[in-house]
Amino acid sequence: MANFFRLVHNENMKMYRRMSTITMLLLLVGGIGFAGIMQKTYSQPNDGADWKQALTEETAAMKEQLKEGGQEAYINSLKESIAINEYRLEHNLEPISETSFWGFIDFTTNFVGIIGIFTIIVAGGILASEFSWGTIKLLLIRPVKRSTILLSKYVSTLLFAFLMLIILFVVSSFLGGILFGFEGASQPYLNVVDGNVVEQSMLTHILQTYGLNSISLVMMVTFAFMVSTIFRNSSLAIGIAVFLSLSGDMIVMMLRQYEWVKYVLFANLNLSQYFSGTPLIEGMTLSFSLTVLAVYYVAFLIISWTVFIKRDVAA
Repeated sequence: MANFFRLVHNENMKMYRRMSTITMLLLLVGGIGFAGIMQKTYSQPNDGADWKQALTEETAAMKEQLKEGGQEAYINSLKESIAINEYRLEHNLEPISETSFWGFIDFTTNFVGIIGIFTIIVAGGILASEFSWGTIKLLLIRPVKRSTILLSKYVSTLLFAFLMLIILFVVSSFLGGILFGFEGASQPYLNVVDGNVVEQSMLTHILQTYGLNSISLVMMVTFAFMVSTIFRNSSLAIGIAVFLSLSGDMIVMMLRQYEWVKYVLFANLNLSQYFSGTPLIEGMTLSFSLTVLAVYYVAFLIISWTVFIKRDVAA
């Protein structure tokens, strides 16, 4: 165990000494700051009681759209939006604006996707680069099992992702308070559960969003780590993982008419569809998606472990 922690420590030292890692951290912080300044400069905050009139008109328009019909997912989405709007009007709950403390933090959860790409870059190169530079031999001659070396690199990659998530939350919270103030910090998040509108803590909603997005992040990072282990080529691993990460949803939409598409990895990555929307494929449930993801996750790890343990390193 001591060897494992030393290896993790060494991996982190190597990782954070690289200019590419520092650049990614600076880009994340800079991106959050830029988004905050843009919202502060160009977004128009809600003006007093005008939000009630706007919400009333929006609700009336959605009711007209409801009469026109459409796909079940679209109809359900309209009904939920109408129910939430009517609840806000009845209980005098102003919608959360992007030019508010919680609104900005909620908006910056979109940066988890960027963190995913950054972590894929780290995962794709953390092992493949050792083969490219020939330093893998220096690791393998140590009195440490290959599985321990592989695990230390994988854990270091996940720690990098976790650090970036913490930075995202802390920086966005700090900037949200500085730029937009802490007024409305007690505002609830409205969600439809079993046909009823319920109030939830905004912090709970934000953390839930982080958690759900992190599952997708971990899956794609593990996939990139596996490809890196198999091909020992960081460019190939990063390219494949980033391409699939960006195009996965489009692939699923193109194949959604087939029954078997629900077993595809990308059809199950968006777990938020079970909390604030309708499942993409009819018959899919949260437990089903979690099971499918668990199978893929174990398969990725087994393939990575088998390839790294069994394959010889050329002299």
